[in-house]
Amino acid sequence: MNKPYLHHVLVAAEDIDRSRAFYRDVLELEEIDRPIFDYPGIWFRIGDNGHQLHILIRPDAMLRTGRTNDPYDVHFAMRVGSYRETIDWLQAKGFRQDVPDSDLKHVAVRPDSVTGYPQIYILDPDRNIIEFNCETLD
Repeated sequence: MNKPYLHHVLVAAEDIDRSRAFYRDVLELEEIDRPIFDYPGIWFRIGDNGHQLHILIRPDAMLRTGRTNDPYDVHFAMRVGSYRETIDWLQAKGFRQDVPDSDLKHVAVRPDSVTGYPQIYILDPDRNIIEFNCETLD
């Protein structure tokens, strides 16, 4: 067997147009072709290494309805270069640290994470948690 690697992450959502707008327009991910399944969804490319994000729209999907931006809860992480540049980029898109953690625009930060990499956490419109795992603090 070849050594496995992460191919994609799947998250559930309630509204395909809202999810598309968030991942395409806010996070600036590239939407890619998706096979024709018997339920709606969208796929996005993450980076240049073939990794993907799959958004699933199904009434019986598990959603994080009512949950807060809690970095210890289920989430996926995307690697980025600069912590400072990512904070500035998110702030330009309306994300803030000074709102309640239940607010969809809340940013949770760990600039001095014990992992050795600064971390930033946000919520998507369906309260899925997204981590930005930063190479540098600068």
